[in-house]
Amino acid sequence: TNEDLETEYFDGKQYLKAELQKMNYLCRDFRRNEVAKIDRRLFDAITEIQAGLGHKGQVRIISGYRSPATNQALRKTGGVAKKSYHMKGMALDIAVPGVKLAEVRSAALALKLGGVGYYPNSGFVHIDTGPVRSW
Repeated sequence: TNEDLETEYFDGKQYLKAELQKMNYLCRDFRRNEVAKIDRRLFDAITEIQAGLGHKGQVRIISGYRSPATNQALRKTGGVAKKSYHMKGMALDIAVPGVKLAEVRSAALALKLGGVGYYPNSGFVHIDTGPVRSW
């Protein structure tokens, strides 16, 4: 969507609801303009991935929430799970400009947060808060 958001969503004591709402909007299903609550552990994971990489720059969110209708449409093109965690607000596909995708994958795997998918041909790493696994 070419949208940018610079935010501090955690003040050291609590999560800031208004900032989380902005982040949820950024991660919306842009195809249907539907917003869902994104698991804030994913935002924490991005922060930890950046720290692990020693990177303070931008993170590109390729895909966040997907409505069931969008997910079904994307399944026709292949490579999309029928019960995708994206539909639950529990997954993000990300890239870190200027950082090798393999390094992003390694940093995500080190968190042991949930699933980590590596899609070098598509230019992103999938992270989710489901069971720990990788592909």
